[in-house]
Amino acid sequence: MPQLVLLLVLTFIESLSTILIERGSYFFCHDRLNFSDAENLSLALAFGTAYALGAITSHPVSRRLGERRLLTMAVAAQLLVSVGMACLPSPAVLFAGMTLSGLLNGQKWPLVESYVTAGQTPLQTARTLGYFNFSWAIAVPGALVVAGPLIEWRSWGLFGLAGALSVVTLCLVAALPRRPVHTPQDHPDRPGPHQVRRLTGLMYAARFLMLASYSSMWILAALMPRIFADLGYSTSHSTAMSAVLDITRLAAFVVLGAWAGWHGRTYPLIIATPILAGGFSMVVFGTSLGIVLGGELMFGAAAGIIYFAALYYAIVVKNASVEAGGGHEGLIGSGFALGPLAGLIGVALEPHIGSRVGGILLGVAPIFFICYFLAARSLTRLARPVEESR
Repeated sequence: MPQLVLLLVLTFIESLSTILIERGSYFFCHDRLNFSDAENLSLALAFGTAYALGAITSHPVSRRLGERRLLTMAVAAQLLVSVGMACLPSPAVLFAGMTLSGLLNGQKWPLVESYVTAGQTPLQTARTLGYFNFSWAIAVPGALVVAGPLIEWRSWGLFGLAGALSVVTLCLVAALPRRPVHTPQDHPDRPGPHQVRRLTGLMYAARFLMLASYSSMWILAALMPRIFADLGYSTSHSTAMSAVLDITRLAAFVVLGAWAGWHGRTYPLIIATPILAGGFSMVVFGTSLGIVLGGELMFGAAAGIIYFAALYYAIVVKNASVEAGGGHEGLIGSGFALGPLAGLIGVALEPHIGSRVGGILLGVAPIFFICYFLAARSLTRLARPVEESR
C-alpha cells in the first residue's frame, strides 16, 4: 500500500475514533449522566487545556523519541483510556479520560500531519492537504451519526468502538517509516524570502481566526445537546443534526483542495470572518430547527476555509515539520479551552442578566473581538508593501 494511501486510511480511522470521544462524550454525559451546560463546558475546558499542552510538547518529544514511536505510544494510550471509560463510565472517570484524551490527541495529530505532507512542494502540499482534510472531515459526521444510537444502545458502546478503532490504527502505524522525510530547505520549489514573509502573514491571520473558530465551535459542541433537546429532539437525532456543521466544513475542504486560486490571497479569510460570527449567533439564538441548521451551514463553511488556510500556510512556511502541526494543533487546543471558559463565564453571568444565551455571548464576544482585530491587523500589514510599490 503506498504510504499516502496508508496515511489517509489511518487518518480516517483515527478521526472516527477521536470524534466518538471528542464530540460524542458531551451527548453521553448529557443523556446518561445528566450533565448540565456548566458541567459539559467544564469537561470541554479540561479536554482543550490538555489538548493544547499535548500539541505544544509534540515537537520536542518527537525529536527525542522519533515520530513513529511517539505516535504508537499516543494511540496505545488512547486505546487504554477508551477501555477505561467503557468499563466505568462515571463522572470522575469521564473527566479523567477526557483530559487524557485531550493530551494524547494533541500529541498525535501534529505527527500525522507531518507524515502526510513531508517532502512535498507547496502545490503538492495543497492537494495532499485536500485529501488529508477530506479523510478526517468525512469521518466526523459519520462518527456523530452513529454516536447517538451507540449511547442509547449500551453505556459502553461509544467508548468500546473508539477503542476498537485504535487497535486498527496501531497496525497501520507499524507500517510507517521511523521518521518522515522532509524537503531540503534549499530546494528550488521552496518559496523565496519575500513569498515566505507574505505566507507567514497570512498564516498568522488565519491562525487568529482559527482561534475564534475553535473557541466558538467548542461552545457549540458543549451546548448542542441542550439546544436540540430544547427543540424536542432525542439524542440519536441530535448527534446527527449536529453534524451539519461538519458536512459544510467538509465541502469547503473539497473546494479548497481542488482549486489553487486562493493560495496567497486575502479575500477567502475576509469573506469567512463575518460568516463565522453570524453562523455562531444563529445556532445559539436559534428558536427553530431551520435557523439552527442554517447557522451550522454558515459556521461550517467559514470554519473550513479558515482551518484549511491556517494549516496550508503553516505547513509551507515550516516545511511540514511536527512544529508546524504542533503550532496549528496548539491553537486548536487553545480554542478548545478558551471557548468553554467563555461559556462558563456566560453561565455565571446568567443570574445577573437573566439570560444564559446572552451571558454566553457576552463571554465569547471578547474572543471574537480580539482575534478579529489581530487578524485584520495582519491582513492590513500585508497590503502595505503592495500599495507602496505602485
